[in-house]
Amino acid sequence: MKVLVTGATGFVGGAVVRALVRAGVEVRVLARRESDLQNLESLAVERVAGDLRDPASLREALAGCRQLYHVAAHYALWAKDPSIFYDINVTGTRNLLEAARTAGIERTVYCSTIGAIGLPPSGGLGTEETPVSLDQMAGHYKRSKYLAEQEVLRLAKEGLPVVIVNPSAPVGAGDVKPTPTGQVILDFMRGRMPAYMETGMNLIDVDDVAVGHLLAMQKGRVGERYILGNKNLMLREVFEILSNLTGVKAPTIKLPRLAILPLAYLNHWVANLTGRPPRIPLEGVKMAKYKMHYDCSKALRELGLPQTPPEVALEKAVRWFRSHGYA
Repeated sequence: MKVLVTGATGFVGGAVVRALVRAGVEVRVLARRESDLQNLESLAVERVAGDLRDPASLREALAGCRQLYHVAAHYALWAKDPSIFYDINVTGTRNLLEAARTAGIERTVYCSTIGAIGLPPSGGLGTEETPVSLDQMAGHYKRSKYLAEQEVLRLAKEGLPVVIVNPSAPVGAGDVKPTPTGQVILDFMRGRMPAYMETGMNLIDVDDVAVGHLLAMQKGRVGERYILGNKNLMLREVFEILSNLTGVKAPTIKLPRLAILPLAYLNHWVANLTGRPPRIPLEGVKMAKYKMHYDCSKALRELGLPQTPPEVALEKAVRWFRSHGYA
């Protein structure tokens, strides 16, 4: 059986491909011609060139495949032209899933994000059923992924056999770009974290996220969402773990969000002028207002999602960044 994986050159997508190869699945990957192929090195996969914005290339990539893992997305906290988020994450997803329906793909797993899951306004853990609306989405990435998920749910209601997974904050090996979470780890390792702004997150090993994709393909219910997460932590706790792993002292100065917000707006303005990503992403500061803690029991109960301790996942990330010359 042959499967197509999009986003295979990225952090989560690369981990999904490695998990599929280990499982003995025949894998075809879709990648843009200019993509960094580091995450695919030494993997026995078929590579095809294409773009989510080019429907013809998607139809060609899907030919002969029975299953689809759609992991590709434009994942960033800033872009000089925000339309790229919607072109890739929304229109690109619609293009791909329409092509999958035409091609008769038997089953699809769509990788969304925890950011598209709601949080209770009075506090507590978010679940797959927590109400959420577009107005609650902070930033173009989250808004575009929310809209893309609505497209996927619409197609599922029309009969498309698709399961949605919502990873929390993956960490581990292979964070080439790196992701915003990986950048926080790197900044800590490089001693560039003299102070911090407290927030909450849910960490999961990226390899567990990858296995969660395979389990969703095997066991997930069509049209359902599954949070792929593990442990709810405060950022201070993450720094304490990283300090034990690296020997770098954890920051002790906690900055109030309202003090950072004006700097983030200024940094955002300068980034738009220069075209260089901001050092203080405005959307990151806005999101720090929310304690992103979730109940992951549905994926554990229905899929059997593995739960590698976050200390192990963070150690993998530190080791990979060091061995690849990042820090």
